[in-house]
Amino acid sequence: MMNGLIALLGSGEYLPVMDDVDRFLLQSVSRNGQRPRVVCLPTAAGREGSSSVNRWSRMGMEHFTRLNADVQAVPIIDRDSADDPQWEPVLEHADLIYFSGGNPLYLYETMEGSRAWAAAQKAWARGAVYAGCSAGAMILGRQMPNFHMVGLNSVSAFGIVPATYIIPHFDAIPGIWKPIIQAIRRRLKPDEIMIGIDEDTALVGQLGKTWTVMGTSQVHIFRKEGVTSCGAGEAVKI
Repeated sequence: MMNGLIALLGSGEYLPVMDDVDRFLLQSVSRNGQRPRVVCLPTAAGREGSSSVNRWSRMGMEHFTRLNADVQAVPIIDRDSADDPQWEPVLEHADLIYFSGGNPLYLYETMEGSRAWAAAQKAWARGAVYAGCSAGAMILGRQMPNFHMVGLNSVSAFGIVPATYIIPHFDAIPGIWKPIIQAIRRRLKPDEIMIGIDEDTALVGQLGKTWTVMGTSQVHIFRKEGVTSCGAGEAVKI
């Protein structure tokens, strides 16, 4: 169970547009004047090659160093590295664990059942923050649309956030994909929701409590019967 804050970002990881969000997350885990320990995980980009992995790692390091955190980028990029015991204490003692974007299915398959995920869960259970952008947000829903199958079916996700689907980059979805999003929405059961998070926007909260929209745009809560859109500073119940 995640007892700390959860931040679901539509886009904008490690960019100045997310400074206010990340300062808020860091403040939530401040430790008597000690710098918060941040771990950046480029796992979702593991199939994109070393240049992409290194870019995300460098961006995370520079961003959180600028925000006065004690930051480490951990090269968990495949199942072997996710099961490498050297990363367990790093994750267990983190105050904020941040997943940048990439391939959500690859991220889920790499982390599910891994030693790294188990170690991260220990951190979250004592109140560490989970931050996930794009793919990192999608894996916390119950399911993820299988866009390789044109959205006709879904694949399992961790089911930590009580939403059937979490869709990032929502305001930037190309027109060709919008019928797929509508089809996914029509499949929702009466007690299910889909969360759409616009770019440069975050939904921040704790399980069982009210969440808040932060950033530059909106979060959209879809139910079978309608949609509610909320802007920065507005409260959201999920």
